[in-house]
Amino acid sequence: MIVRNCAGGVVFYANQVLILQNEKGEWVLPKGKIRNDEPASDTAYNRVEFEAGVDAEILSTAGETCYEFFSVTRKEPVCNQIVWYIMKARKKEYQINPEEGFMNGGFYPIEEALEKITYSQDRSLVSLSYRKYKELMKEKVAI
Repeated sequence: MIVRNCAGGVVFYANQVLILQNEKGEWVLPKGKIRNDEPASDTAYNRVEFEAGVDAEILSTAGETCYEFFSVTRKEPVCNQIVWYIMKARKKEYQINPEEGFMNGGFYPIEEALEKITYSQDRSLVSLSYRKYKELMKEKVAI
């Protein structure tokens, strides 16, 4: 089995979260493979910017997930291990990158996003990250 280390961002703008629709019609979060010993946080930041054109800052870690799939091209199973970061977009502007296979996306109200997101693991991640994001925002206001 091929094991790939990846990183991604759960990106918030106010009470909305960034989700993307891939070429399979799945609603997902921006993420990608960590390359050349790049720090996971850099990969997460770069994938958010590259896949969605969003400039965001990392606020905290969000946790880790993993999933397996069978790669038709490689003819063997692949396990993606993903380190996630809670991020805050500096602006609500985004530009979905169709060259990366995305058809749609943007910032959606949390409840709407949770209905759209394809995988339960991602829904749980967004839900938990949103609670942490709100706490982090309260702390920033209190400082």
